[in-house]
Amino acid sequence: MDSFSQWVDQLSNEQGRQALLGMLRGVEREALRIDKDGYLATDPHPQALGSALTHSRITTDYSEALLEFITPVETNIDKLLEGLTKTHAYTVQNLDGQQLWPVSMPCYVGDTKDIPIAQYGSSNVGKMKTLYRQGLTYRYGALMQIISGVHFNFSVSQTLWDTLYEQSDKSLSRCDFVSERYFGMIRNYRRLVWVLPYLFGASPALCGSFIKNRPSDLPFEKTGKGTLYLPYATSLRMSDLGYTNKEQEKLSISYNSLSEYLAGMHEAIKMPSAKFAEIGVKVDGQYRQLNDYVLQIENEFYSPIRAKRVSLKNEKPSQSLARAGVEYIEVRALDVNPFSPIGIEASQIRFLDLFLLYCLLSPSAASDDTESQEIAANLKSVVLEGRKPGLMLSKNEQPISLQSWLSDLMAELKPLAVLLDGKPEGEYQLALMTWERAVDQPEATISGQIMQQIFEQETDHGYWVMGLAKQYEEQMKAYPLAQTDIDEYMAEAKSSISAQKELEKSGGDFDQFLKSYMES
Repeated sequence: MDSFSQWVDQLSNEQGRQALLGMLRGVEREALRIDKDGYLATDPHPQALGSALTHSRITTDYSEALLEFITPVETNIDKLLEGLTKTHAYTVQNLDGQQLWPVSMPCYVGDTKDIPIAQYGSSNVGKMKTLYRQGLTYRYGALMQIISGVHFNFSVSQTLWDTLYEQSDKSLSRCDFVSERYFGMIRNYRRLVWVLPYLFGASPALCGSFIKNRPSDLPFEKTGKGTLYLPYATSLRMSDLGYTNKEQEKLSISYNSLSEYLAGMHEAIKMPSAKFAEIGVKVDGQYRQLNDYVLQIENEFYSPIRAKRVSLKNEKPSQSLARAGVEYIEVRALDVNPFSPIGIEASQIRFLDLFLLYCLLSPSAASDDTESQEIAANLKSVVLEGRKPGLMLSKNEQPISLQSWLSDLMAELKPLAVLLDGKPEGEYQLALMTWERAVDQPEATISGQIMQQIFEQETDHGYWVMGLAKQYEEQMKAYPLAQTDIDEYMAEAKSSISAQKELEKSGGDFDQFLKSYMES
C-alpha cells in the first residue's frame, strides 16, 4: 500500500500538480440575524432574500433567524470567497438595520419560546421541513439548534481519480473505487479531526444565558458580567453543550465501507426510541415530530464529516449514495471564524485542502469500536482543553502529546504545500506556516486569539462580539456590489418566491405525503 509521501512523489510533476489543483469546494455558512441590541431577531425571513425553501444561495437552518449562505461549487478559492462575500453584502444591505452574529455560540436569548422555528410555506415539502424542526425542539430544545457553524464541501478532480484508479489493482469498478477511497479519507479524517477544533475552534467562551438552568459539570470560570469560559477550551460548540444526542449513542454507523454505512443508516432511521415515543407524533390532531425513531430523517444524525452526493428530486441522501456512490465529502467540524466577516478565510481553506488530501492519500485501515472510543476521547480532550500545555492524546492506544502529533503532521504536509504552490513561498506554504505557529504557541489558535482579546479589552464575550457585528455590518453595507450582482440576487429572490408558490399549488393530503415519504 502506497504511503502519503510516495503519492506526493508520484504526483510531483505538472500533470500531477494540475490533477491535485482541480479540487472542487463549496462553503455553507450559518449566521443568526440579530437586532441592534444583540437580541435574536423574531421577524419573518426578509422578503428581499427570497424563499428560504427554494433559493439556491440564501436559506435558513433551524430557526427563521438562522440564515445559511451557500456558495456555488468553485475550483478557485478567491472566487469562492468573493461569491460568499457578495451574498453576505447583499443580505446585510437588505436586513433593514439588523446584523449578523459573527460567532458560533448564540447571542443573548431570553425565553427559548421566543426562538422562531423556520417557516417554509404551505406546500407539503415546506410543512415537512418545519415539522422536522419542531421535532428537534421537542427532542433537544430550541437553544441547541441555534448554534452556528461552517460546513466545507470538498471533492478532488476526475483527473486525480483517473490517476489513482490506474495505480490500483482495478478489482473494483471506478465508481466503487472512488467511494472506497472517500471512506478511507473519512476514517483518516476522524482519526485526526481533533486538529480542526485545535486550530480553528472559535468558541472557548459563551454568554451565561446559554447555560440558563441546564445542569453542566464543566468547570466554567467567569469573567466580566456574564462570560463563561474554560481556560484551555477551543470549541464549546463541539462539546456536550453543543450538538449532542444521547439517543444516537445506541447507533452503530460504520465508516469501513459505503455498504456498511448505508446498512447502518437504514437501521438507524427505523430504530424505535422509547424516549422520543413519550413526546408523541400526532397529539390532539397536531404533529409534534415526523416520527418517534432515533432519527426522524437522516440529516438528524450528527457527524463531524459526511459522505455526500447531489440528490435527484425527492431522493434521500442514502438513496443518492446507493445510486451512484460518493461524490464529495462535507466537513462539519468548523466553528464560525469571528475574525472574518464571512466566517472563514483563505488560509483556513488552504490548510483544509492540505489536510483533506493527506487524509485521502494516506493508508487507511478499517476502524473498530476501540478506535472509535479513542477518536471520541481525543476530540473531547481537545475541545475542552486543547490549549493546555503538555496535553496528551492517544494514538493507536499509545500516549502522545498533541504538540508532537501535530508537529509531525505539519512536517508531512510541507512537501504537498510546495507541490501545490509550484514555487517557493507560495500561498499554500504561507498558510501552513500561519497555522504551524499554533503548534508551539496555543495563543496563535483562533480560540487563543479570542481569549486574549477578551482579557486585554477587559470586556464580556457578548460585548466583544457585538463590536465585531457592528464592524462587519459597516463593511458589508459599504461593499461595492455591482449592479449586475444586485440584479442577479433580486432576480433569484423573485424566482424563488414564484417557485415556492408553484409548489404550494400542488396541494395534496399532508398525512399521506408524510406516510409515503417515510415508507419510500
